[in-house]
Amino acid sequence: MMLPISLEFFPPKTPDGADKLRAARKQLYALKPEFCSVTYGAGGSTHAGTFTTVGEILAEGVDAASHFSCIGATRAKVRDQLAQLKAMGVKRLVALRGDLPSGYGIGGEFQYASDLVEFIRAETGDAFRIEVACYPETHPQAKSPQADLQAFAAKVRAGADSAITQYFYNADSHFRFVDEVRKLGLEIPVVPGIMPITNSSQLLRFSDACGAEIPRWIRLRLQSYGDDAASIKAFGQEVVSNLCERLIRGGVPGIHFYTMNQAKATMDLCEALGRC
Repeated sequence: MMLPISLEFFPPKTPDGADKLRAARKQLYALKPEFCSVTYGAGGSTHAGTFTTVGEILAEGVDAASHFSCIGATRAKVRDQLAQLKAMGVKRLVALRGDLPSGYGIGGEFQYASDLVEFIRAETGDAFRIEVACYPETHPQAKSPQADLQAFAAKVRAGADSAITQYFYNADSHFRFVDEVRKLGLEIPVVPGIMPITNSSQLLRFSDACGAEIPRWIRLRLQSYGDDAASIKAFGQEVVSNLCERLIRGGVPGIHFYTMNQAKATMDLCEALGRC
């Protein structure tokens, strides 16, 4: 049986972006993804775009998971949005705390993602499969690795079905995290999130913002290529395909690709892995 994969997109902001994403999805569906997830804006700022994109994916005959963040939200608002998603035929959610928009007060009735997971379960029972996030290299706002692990455990005990990791480039961090999760008696699948390397400045900017570590040898090699896009992409594919191969050998239950709304890098990786 071929290893399941899933794909992540973000809601396009322009009609042209929407057209490009539709074209990218059409190509990527050749990979037969288990589902496609769509990200959610800070404080719910882009949920309309998220729901629109989720609806398009469902209409294309592919299972779609809506990201669903709770920071700044009320129970009434979350209840209404859950009803809307259920009516659309959505059966999978990625439940997140979410980030506050700039200048936004704490507000809302949920403090942690575990609060959201618990609320979804109480309101909807088993209507949704709930994915949650986890951080093999520790969430950047966590007080300690142990505190981060306990926060993850709280999400699982609240009713999460499976987890998707933040992207990483050190397989050992993933395997160590899974070992620590299992020692806590948590048996849910932990699916590695994989970010293709196609643009070094973009990757370094994202990674500095979200706390994902770029190993020094990778960072230096990327910097040495300067503006040589072809060398960056070739090196990136080699690094990430080797990472995926090690993860697959280590028995991961699937792979979740952060596509950045582009098809080629993920298609090339899957081809290198014998997936297409």
